[in-house]
Amino acid sequence: MHANLIVVDDLAELSGFELDGYLISFEQYLADHPKKGVSKARLINLCNSTQYLSKGYYCSLLAEARGHKVLPSVNTMNDLRNEQLYKLKISGALLPKISKDSQIYQDETLEFYIFFGQTQVAGFESLAKQLFSIFSAPILHLTLETGVWSIKSISFRSLSDLTQTEKEKFVEALFKFNQKLWSQQKPKKQYRWDMAILVNPEEKLPPSDKTAINKMLKAANKVGINAELIGPNDISRLTEFDALFIRETTAIDHHTYRFARKAQLEGMVVIDDPASILRCCNKVFLQDAFTYNKVPALKTISVSSSCENTVAEIEKDFSYPVVLKVPEGAFSLGVFKVKDRAELVESLNRLLEKSALVLVQTYMYTEFDWRIGVLNNKPLFACKYFMARNHWQIYNHSAKRGVSGGFETLPTFEVPKVVLDAALRASKVIGNGLYGVDIKQQGKQAYVIEINDNPSLDSGVEDVYLGDELYMIIMSEMARRLELRGR
Repeated sequence: MHANLIVVDDLAELSGFELDGYLISFEQYLADHPKKGVSKARLINLCNSTQYLSKGYYCSLLAEARGHKVLPSVNTMNDLRNEQLYKLKISGALLPKISKDSQIYQDETLEFYIFFGQTQVAGFESLAKQLFSIFSAPILHLTLETGVWSIKSISFRSLSDLTQTEKEKFVEALFKFNQKLWSQQKPKKQYRWDMAILVNPEEKLPPSDKTAINKMLKAANKVGINAELIGPNDISRLTEFDALFIRETTAIDHHTYRFARKAQLEGMVVIDDPASILRCCNKVFLQDAFTYNKVPALKTISVSSSCENTVAEIEKDFSYPVVLKVPEGAFSLGVFKVKDRAELVESLNRLLEKSALVLVQTYMYTEFDWRIGVLNNKPLFACKYFMARNHWQIYNHSAKRGVSGGFETLPTFEVPKVVLDAALRASKVIGNGLYGVDIKQQGKQAYVIEINDNPSLDSGVEDVYLGDELYMIIMSEMARRLELRGR
């Protein structure tokens, strides 16, 4: 059974707002919970927490100790005490277009409240939403320096700081934030955990199709996890869940990494975890990690210029054609083959405008690349991805039709041992998450090309051999990790 609670210092502060069924004092929460028959609770903590070790602080701390979902979290409270985290110049994209003659510019500072990411100050809605996604607290007080548009201060506030009119606006924002939280309807089935699956409907090449996502949802239910799809704008909702499963192509300077990092800070089980994203998304890291850990890989070096000496060194160590890669890229994007010195210099100049380093790698043509799926350092699935028609990669993004080549899915026990060993050695360099290891095989030798922290899991492709069991294995691992976490 779930309980949805609003914890306050004084019950009278929200009397008359039709919230009586949810209101509870800090003293009641301290004394009555854990409560028999209530396995989980969601809390909105409105107690005073202006000081460290205050009632508000202990409310969130105890909630987390009891396995309850709470807003704000202790991490958020501590972050708001660190000025270095918020004293940054605000991006112009988050600010309204304000005339220099506006009254706002007449004062050195502008102050206003943010209730659940919402504000009554016209034009600052995007900024309020962005700040709430970073500092997920019910009531934030923001002070901006108007001259340079920077944050002077941002702090968590309690109900006692609000006027009656502001309380009315706050309660309105509360219901708007998540009406489902206060729904009287009981779920058809009780689940032990809640998990968010991050997807992006706008993504052109998502790592999982809709059919695969639906199979994930069903598999999660079977192992006691209530899974729900969330999107790129739902980072403020992460505290509602126990786990996060990312099914959107990841990148470091991207919302997917911010989702993973926030989930990790909140103590959630998360795949892809932030460390795996950082390591897999940068091929420079992979190059050095493979070398240091003796992972079999194609010869690769990093260069930072296109000068004559650099080009001479490349030609000394490599034969044309040679492959150039930008450190970050997915689905064969950012990978180029050059056939002579002129193309090498031109491509290096172009790529170095975007990245301080470019990777140079031995070119090896094979009819297909192995993709070995690995979960918790154990083989999960195996595919052969064949090269796109009349192309040297499995993806040909310039083709009008037939962007990718064919595939063959087979059981992992039919994979050559040298390929399987290379995949497992490579995955251990990254962590214990869900990975797709790309490997080229030439005779009895295997070469790891790269590791993907967010591998494709499409219906009718990666699941051809295992079927629905593929998704059950993944969700069973999520359940195992949730069990180990102890919530």
